[in-house]
Amino acid sequence: MAEEIQLPITILRRKQVQSRVGLSRSTLYLRIAQGVFTHPVSLGARAVGWPAHEVAALNAARIAGKPETEIRVLVAKLEAARAATE
Repeated sequence: MAEEIQLPITILRRKQVQSRVGLSRSTLYLRIAQGVFTHPVSLGARAVGWPAHEVAALNAARIAGKPETEIRVLVAKLEAARAATE
C-alpha cells in the first residue's frame, strides 16, 4: 500500500487574499455572496482565512477565462472537499 503524502495547508488572511486576487474587501465578500468565491474558514472568534490552494484554484480558473457558471461549480467542489476532510 502506498503511503499518502500530506502537504501542509497554508491559510491566507483576508488582506493576503485581497492582494492575490486583486479585489477590495467589499468585492471579495460580494463574490462570496454570489457563489464565485469560497467562504472563509473560521480561525477563532474574530479571525478568518482561506486555504491558499483554494485561492490559487480560483485564480487559475479566472485566468483560464472560465465562465461564472463553471467557477460556481469549482467553488462547490472546493467547499465539499473541505467538508469531507473535517
